[in-house]
This record gives sequence, C-alpha cells and structure tokens, in this order.
Amino acid sequence: MQECAKTGLTPPQHGVLIAAGQHPGLSQSDVARLLGFDRATIGQVVKGLEARGLLRRDSSHGNRRNKALVLTPEGAAMLKRAGLAMHRISARLLSPFNRRERELFMALLARLTTRLNVESRTPLAGMEKP
Repeated sequence: MQECAKTGLTPPQHGVLIAAGQHPGLSQSDVARLLGFDRATIGQVVKGLEARGLLRRDSSHGNRRNKALVLTPEGAAMLKRAGLAMHRISARLLSPFNRRERELFMALLARLTTRLNVESRTPLAGMEKP
C-alpha cells in the first residue's frame, strides 16, 4: 500500500495504463475483458485517467463508435514511475527468501497460475499446461 500510494495510481488504474501502453488502440471494452473488470468500472477508471491527462480516447480506425485508448506522454511517464515502484514491491515481497528460494517460489507460482489459467475469470491465451 505504501508504494502504491506513492505512485498516485490504484491497481485498476495501473492495469488500464499498462494495457493501453502494451496494446495501443484497444477499446475500453477490450481493456475491460483483458483485465477482468466490467465495462462500467473500466469506464470510470478511464474517465479519471483521462481527466488527469494520462490517457485519451481516439476514434478507432475500424469502428468510429469504438474509442481506442491511447497513453499520453504524461501517462507513459506515470507508468514508468509506477514500474519502478512495482520493482521495489517485488523486491520487498521476495526479500525473506534467498536466491534459490526466490527461484523456487517463482517457479511454483508460475506453475500454479498456468495450470489454473483456464479456470480464471480472464484466462490468458497461449498459456498451456506444463
């Protein structure tokens, strides 16, 4: 909570910025599906990010009714700062483990999430069961 508060972003806001940064041109509906949130929630998140100048909605080339989410330069800078905070969070969470234990923990976590992916609310494509 301490690190997240420093960034000025909530987890859903951070997720929307990541999605817009990694997948330029996604619609609000696409982002909602990608993150596993309903469209109304994502609509409010997008509205707030847009008001802060971190995101903008542009007309989609394929469908004028759909608005493509575009990360602004300010949004990209915020995402970079948030990324640094996420690295600090990860380091802090994994600090009780030595290097070998961290590697084992991360391997087990990857196995868990991969095997349960198909049962999740928003399964990721391309994740096969090992």
